[in-house]
Amino acid sequence: MKKDTSIKDMIIIGFALFAMFFGSGNLIFPPYLGRMVGDQYWIGLIGFMIMGVGLPLLGVMATAKVGGDFRVVGNHVSSLFSAILITSLMLTIGPFFAIPRTAATTYEIGIKPFFENINPVAIIGIYFLINTFLVISPISIVDLIGKFLTPILLVTLVTLIVRGSISPLGPVTETTLDNVFADSLIEGYQTMDALAAVCFGGMIVHTIKSKGYNEPKEIITLTLKSSLVAIIGLGIIYGGLMYLGMYTGHMNETIEKTALVVSLAHQILGKTGSVFLAISVSLACLTTSIGLTATGAEYFSDLTKGKLPYWLGAILISIVSMGIALMGVDRIVGITLPVLKILYPVIIVLIGFTFVDQWIASDRVYQIAVYTTLAISLFDVMGQTLGIIPLQKIIRLIPLSSMGFPWVVPVLVVFMVYKLADLKQVRE
Repeated sequence: MKKDTSIKDMIIIGFALFAMFFGSGNLIFPPYLGRMVGDQYWIGLIGFMIMGVGLPLLGVMATAKVGGDFRVVGNHVSSLFSAILITSLMLTIGPFFAIPRTAATTYEIGIKPFFENINPVAIIGIYFLINTFLVISPISIVDLIGKFLTPILLVTLVTLIVRGSISPLGPVTETTLDNVFADSLIEGYQTMDALAAVCFGGMIVHTIKSKGYNEPKEIITLTLKSSLVAIIGLGIIYGGLMYLGMYTGHMNETIEKTALVVSLAHQILGKTGSVFLAISVSLACLTTSIGLTATGAEYFSDLTKGKLPYWLGAILISIVSMGIALMGVDRIVGITLPVLKILYPVIIVLIGFTFVDQWIASDRVYQIAVYTTLAISLFDVMGQTLGIIPLQKIIRLIPLSSMGFPWVVPVLVVFMVYKLADLKQVRE
């Protein structure tokens, strides 16, 4: 048992949290959001940081609170629900959305700007051949690249932010969003970091325990202190990239997210800097993809009790990911958002309930709250994506629906009703 939290451990774990949350694909969202929020930069930044940074860190702390396995929280609803939820999360941050996004980002930022006529099928095919080989083969090159790559990418991004801040590319324009704060919160969903946090939080807990911190209070304390390190790093990068995007309102209105990053790098760092960023981002995407593929292959192998071998799982994940990656970043983002609008509310409720679990007398509260959240989120997404007018009208009657959070008030009502019922039983 350690009595005091080591500053060295705090910094090391803080950097690990930062690396886990700042996927290279995430750098495409802050500049684009900054472009949309325009003169409402600070409001947009707060919204994006709450959902893109604050919630993931709470997810890690919630997972630490329950001993490193978030399935424990899902089990309050039911073991079947927990299994379905975690599987859905693994598919979302795996072959359906996150892994394909790394490949598409590599092509659109690392290859396309320099070789416009090259076949994307060939490039993405080669990408996943390398990805599969390194997932199956026990070669340490990924760890070697990772140790040097993150610092290099960070130095490049900080240089981009500093130079771009000193000499802005254009004037600040008025926001194009109707509700800057709410839209920025929703945009934070696209990082998918809160989903990753509850899946990989156990890795952080294991790391902390391996350093001699075994008491629950010690683990939570170190997680909290390390989180401050990660928050500072993420705040600088996300805030800086949004700041650069704030000065791009004069650019082509139809510019895509990856094209905006490429344009920023070219105008601020020149051709050499653009090449450097392209290489760094491409390798970072590959290492992220390798880690997600390996995690997914291991998870589905365990889920099927070995009936789906690790190597075959890795190949299948790569094949599915390749097919989706060919859609391109913007189309992937477009189909991802409806799914995230269903998953994120459920995860937010479960994370929140983890911190107030001592005031919840029955699993019935978890069940009613989660299923209420899931039902409202499903109806909301169906109404919007399928254009079902009656559903849209019903959802509009719920408070906060105009902001994209119609599930919040019903969940609070459920919690308060059951809490009052518990108090009444105690008095009787």
